[in-house]
Parts: sequence; structure tokens; C-alpha cells
Amino acid sequence: MKNAFVCAAVVVLSCGFALGQQYKVLWNFTGFGDGGLPYGTLVSDSAGNLYGTTLEGGEYSEGTVFELYRNGDGTWSQTVLHSLCDDEVFCFEGLDPQAGLVRDQTGNLFGTTSAGGGAGECNGEACGVVFELSPPTQGGSWTYQVIHWFCVFRCSDGATPRAPLLLDPTGNLYGTTTSGGDGQQGTVFELSPGGNGGAWTFSLLYGFCIGGGACSDGARPEAGVTLDNAGNLYGTTEDGGSGGGTVFELSPALGGWTERVLASHKGAYPAASVRFDQEGNLYGTYSGGAEGLPGRYGGVFKLSPKNGYTSRVFRFDLTDGAVPWAEVLIDSKRRVLYGTTSGAGLENINYQGNIFQIDATGHQSVLYTFCQQANCPDGALPFSGLFKDSSGNLFGMTSQGGTYDRGVVFEITP
Repeated sequence: MKNAFVCAAVVVLSCGFALGQQYKVLWNFTGFGDGGLPYGTLVSDSAGNLYGTTLEGGEYSEGTVFELYRNGDGTWSQTVLHSLCDDEVFCFEGLDPQAGLVRDQTGNLFGTTSAGGGAGECNGEACGVVFELSPPTQGGSWTYQVIHWFCVFRCSDGATPRAPLLLDPTGNLYGTTTSGGDGQQGTVFELSPGGNGGAWTFSLLYGFCIGGGACSDGARPEAGVTLDNAGNLYGTTEDGGSGGGTVFELSPALGGWTERVLASHKGAYPAASVRFDQEGNLYGTYSGGAEGLPGRYGGVFKLSPKNGYTSRVFRFDLTDGAVPWAEVLIDSKRRVLYGTTSGAGLENINYQGNIFQIDATGHQSVLYTFCQQANCPDGALPFSGLFKDSSGNLFGMTSQGGTYDRGVVFEITP
């Protein structure tokens, strides 16, 4: 059953204010048919409909791809476009989608699952897939197909992807895996579409830690990659380097791709994608207390290409946020950064994350703090990043909290 679960409208819940910003819960996940535990960042179409994934729930309880759309009275409804794992034993089509989606110009959705697929074994489970979900041409169900199964040929292609894909202007997909490859510490890959609906072509662009040892080039990329105008790819690894991950650049060259480590700090643990501003600076987040960088609760870094790549850090001190896991959103018009912190892993169990803003001067502001009431009806632990619509409203998800404690979709207007 591919397109079965359509939820009734839910009344928008206004949960509170922070610095004059009104925060609204648009959807409460139940953990059952509509899904639960969302981790990835939302994407939108031109009509303002939102698309995302959940780690659990759906018809087979192994995750969903869903659409959220606005009703005429201002409430929102949800449709499950696909429930993962149609085979209870092998889950050949994948299970556990931990990342968000990308959408092409014709409305096709692309994503990854961190398990399932059946091509190989990763800690007792199959190693994940890349999938495509296509809208119906004249009503009916969406069409789901796997375009790559991971861990073929002893996992030389990679295994266990946990990051969203990157779609370039010509329709190629780029992504990462957290394990596999010749060094068994993750890969960067490309998938190119075949003509007239033909098979996709997989290319391994880079395998981390090929030389073994301390993995100075990085290890275990949890985040996806970002593309510049010259065709270079940029990303992060959560491990390797100086002992706390790296920020890296991959450049196409004759005979393959060349990797360069742009930054590495012991204890930083960057786990999110990097983003470019209009001046070519790279921004990202780190979740640890990095040696040589201020703060013990993570922060936001800036890498400038001027005079070589140098770091500038906006650190969190728990009062204004802690432990960011998602990428930042750059609003070039307002000259601000937006993001979320999760607080996961902190000794202070009452801290459940926030939404923050950093302006051009480096000043940090908390737009909203989650779990302002008992049982967290407004959501808790946002591991996903933010999406901004044409009106400047921000949308995101929390992995827990809400009416059923299985996460929420929210909106906040800066």
C-alpha cells in the first residue's frame, strides 16, 4: 500500500512567543500511520506544500515519506506518499530514512535510507539505498523505485547513508555514506540519470581513510555535500583529521577527484552540511567542545577563502543554545543565519533545544526555546534544519515532543 494514509486537518496550535516571534505547531506526529521521529530538513514545492521523512511509523512501522499541505481555513493536512519496507523480512526498498529529501523541477523526490536494501550486511542489517519517488501523472499513487543499493562488491561503494542528497543543475545526485569504501570510513558518490528512464550510473568519487591509520583526510561523513560554481564539492566528516572531524573540499581532476582538508579541530565533531554565502564563505556547525575553539557546547563556524581558509566561531554557552546537529540557513537579504540546536547528550535533561539567529555582527539571539510546558507540546530535540518560504517564514521539525511525543512540524516567523 503506497499512498494510503491521509490524515484529517489538524488545528494549528500557537505555542508561545520569543522576542515577539509567534511559534506554531502545524502537525503532531502520532508514531503510527502518519509516521514519527522526523530527523531531516523539509523541502517545499512552488505551491508551498512541504515534504519530509520520518524514521518510524507508516504502514510497516519502518518510516515514511510524507506531504503536508495547507487547507483553505489555515489548518494543515498530511498524506503519506510512501511507507518504507514493504517486505517485513528483507526490506529491499530500504528502511530508516534519517535524512531529508531533494526535489527536481518535475516534482520527483529523492532520498536515502540508512538501512534495508538487501545488498549486503552492516551490523546485522542491509546497508541502505538511494530512492526516487515520482508523482502520479493522472491521479493514483506515487511510484517508488530504488536507484542504488549500497554495499555491493564488499561495500566498496559505501554503506549506511544518513545524509540528504545534492541535486545539481543537470540532474546528477551527489551524496555520502558513513561507512564502506576501501578505507571502510565512508564515501562520497555520484549518481547520473540514464536517458529515457534508463538505469542510473553510480560513480565513487572518494573513499575516506584509504591509507588507514589516523584518517587525516577525515572519516564517517554524516552530512551531505555542497557544490560551488566551479564544480567542487564541500562537506564535513564527524571523525578523523585532528581527532574531531574535518571540513573538506573535493575537486575534479584527471583520473579522479582530489581531496583537501580545509579545517580540522580536535573534539569539534561537525555533523551537518556546509553552506555558502554570497561572498563565498562557508558556514557550518560543530557539536562538541573543540580544542582550540571556544565553548564546550558546540557552535557555528565560518571559513573564509581570503588569505587561506581561516576560522571564525560563534560559540554556544547553553544559555543561547547547545549541541547543533543541523546545517545553518543563510538569509542573504536579511544578512542573518538561522539554525537549531538540539541539546541532545547534555547533562541538563531539561534543555530540549532552540531556534537561533546570528546577525552580520556576530550577535546571537534565541528566537524560540522548545519544551516551554510540561510534556513538551510544542516539540523537543530538533535534529533537522530550517526551510524558509518566499514570505520569510521558517519551517522545521522536532524529533520528539508534541501531543504524542513523536515529533512535530512547526512554523515561526522572524
